[in-house]
Amino acid sequence: MRIIASSWRVVFAVWVALSATQATAADKFPSTPVRMLVGTPAGGTTDIVARLIALKMAESLGQPVTVENKSGASGLIAAEFVAKANPDGYTLLMASSQLATFRALYPTTTFDPERDLLPVGMIATSPYVMVVHPSLPVKSLPELIAYAKVNPGKISYAGSTPGTAQHLGWELIKRKTGMDIQYVPYKGTSALMPDLLAGRLQAGIDNVAVLTPYVKSGQLRGIAVTSLKPSPLMPELPTVAATGVPDFQAMGWFGVFTTGKVPPAVLAALQSAVTAAMAAPDTRDKLGAMGVEAQSGAGDELRALLRREATVWTQVIKDSGITVQ
Repeated sequence: MRIIASSWRVVFAVWVALSATQATAADKFPSTPVRMLVGTPAGGTTDIVARLIALKMAESLGQPVTVENKSGASGLIAAEFVAKANPDGYTLLMASSQLATFRALYPTTTFDPERDLLPVGMIATSPYVMVVHPSLPVKSLPELIAYAKVNPGKISYAGSTPGTAQHLGWELIKRKTGMDIQYVPYKGTSALMPDLLAGRLQAGIDNVAVLTPYVKSGQLRGIAVTSLKPSPLMPELPTVAATGVPDFQAMGWFGVFTTGKVPPAVLAALQSAVTAAMAAPDTRDKLGAMGVEAQSGAGDELRALLRREATVWTQVIKDSGITVQ
């Protein structure tokens, strides 16, 4: 009995020591630089947003926040890497809206964003604008829907790469309105723009900041924005939800996540740094200049958005039979 009791005292002492060590480490977090992974190549919007937020977070944390690009599988590789990292808060992910579609697009993955990642803070949203080529005789979404129904299969459209919110937004509109229009896949916005401007594609959805110059010049005709409220960049355009597809919403978004099960004190420190970054006027101004709308930095908002997006787009992907090659 004495031997057993003595053994339990040793175990208890070790547990207390480990707990104290973990608490001390959390109190001192961060004591070394923090990594922020981006699942896209350098120079893209997600990368630019990440570098801006990383600099601002470093000011609050007192340690550098270094951005690393780990592209592949539309960002899935970077997300999985962060999910499997040591849960100490030193590995972050700047994720885009595609995070919500990974499980549906890659059914063999065991990665679950809602289970394996912790939301740190909501950074920004990026509204999209729906455009048509001027050769198409429509000036509004209801007119486009009516024209497509009279001319089934004669309108071709694109929206960035397959599986993105731009592509899935079109698929949701098709399902809700009964339009028969044809999707043409491209490898990104830059690849599809020549065909859209030339009229070989008749319609598209993409970032409002990207398409605004073409709408202003008359090369394309804007007919609606896909966010729930009008965009400050194109306030004259109504929303899709207000002009034919109730409750419709499709947008890009950016948020910071970390590995699941980090200590509460560490998560609180990270969330505080993101909130401070988003409260800074220069952060909001720089994001606005990029055509994205700054958000509060709240982790709860990011969690709710991820859940909503995953539910909506997973259903669209399944109903439409979309696969990624």
